[in-house]
Amino acid sequence: MFFSQTASLQFMKYRLLLILGILPSLLFGQTLQLHYDARHTLDPSHNAMNFPTIYFEYYKSKDTSGAFFMKMESDLNGQNHNTGKFYTQLSQSFKFWHPKVYVHLQYSGGMGIAEPGSYGYYITNAFSLGAVYPFQWKGGWFSTSLSYTYNAFKKPSHDLLYSLYWGRGFWNYKFEFSGDIELYTQNRNLGDSYTANLDGKTVSFFGEPQFWFKIHNGFSLGSKINLYYRVLTSEDLLQIYPTLAARFKCN
Repeated sequence: MFFSQTASLQFMKYRLLLILGILPSLLFGQTLQLHYDARHTLDPSHNAMNFPTIYFEYYKSKDTSGAFFMKMESDLNGQNHNTGKFYTQLSQSFKFWHPKVYVHLQYSGGMGIAEPGSYGYYITNAFSLGAVYPFQWKGGWFSTSLSYTYNAFKKPSHDLLYSLYWGRGFWNYKFEFSGDIELYTQNRNLGDSYTANLDGKTVSFFGEPQFWFKIHNGFSLGSKINLYYRVLTSEDLLQIYPTLAARFKCN
């Protein structure tokens, strides 16, 4: 599960170079965001520092045949605010029939550096297959999905994942409310020495509602509210960490 700090930093460097190579070719439906996360100030007992986050999101719809979504996040919470965690999520939906229910494929994974020990860790690969239903309601767009997920822990975990994405513009998109929530299960026993005596499943929740005010053209200021329940800790604790953020959106 763990590997050297040098190998982790090299892998994250190559991931970032890949992003820089991809960005020029993605000229439609993308956002680049810079967040300042003050979670240490709000909750110092669970967080060692405040840190910036670079967040990239790309979405492309293929008419009625499906959609592609990519999210990449780099947390600058390492020493001297170098990259301490990198996360990637890729998803594709498609259909070849009339009903508005799509097949949904998704991958997520990443890695990071843990302080103060400075050891590397994986964000375990997760592969999902399920169904997604996009719809509109009261001027907003929504997408809800239910999937089977294979989590590639040392002892693999077979799980359920529920996701909801939404977006809604107000006053000709001068103000925008968007985001997503995810509810998922995982094994308590991950096949390592720390969880060897545990059994059963745990249910976790993650959400990131976002609020944006357009300043000029594609430039906006706003906030993302990071919501965690049994994600960062095994405690039955809801953690809420808002950010201050700037976003550039290109359609």
